[in-house]
Amino acid sequence: MNRVEMRFLSLADNVGLARIAAAALAGQANFSIHDIEEIKVAVSEAVSNAIIHGYENRPDGWVDLIMELDQSGMTIIVEDAGVGIADVEQAREPAYSKDPERMGLGFVFMESFMHGLEVESTLGRGTQVRMRRFVTLSGELSRDAQ
Repeated sequence: MNRVEMRFLSLADNVGLARIAAAALAGQANFSIHDIEEIKVAVSEAVSNAIIHGYENRPDGWVDLIMELDQSGMTIIVEDAGVGIADVEQAREPAYSKDPERMGLGFVFMESFMHGLEVESTLGRGTQVRMRRFVTLSGELSRDAQ
């Protein structure tokens, strides 16, 4: 098992840093290039949500990225101490966004690219997104792996 913990400011530039870190850790496992690309997208969406929605684009918040790699796959946790989500189920609906400039597909991408997605949020205290991706022989997403 390997574990990486990172903490960075809620700056848009740090989305790329999170993507690279996730790809580097995933590269230590038997993930295909396709798997790694999907992991990078899911991490980008989770970190972007923390910055854009959690901290409302304020550059002074902290985003925690915790990644664990084991023989069956990778667990990724993205956590912020921002404003929180009033209705997590509504926020997970396709095309829902509080910001009319956004497409509202972040959670949709996370859910479609990962084998598991859990979202916990408390208004005024922040949000934690936990994602899991299993290593599969074919590289295909297999719901049986859950």
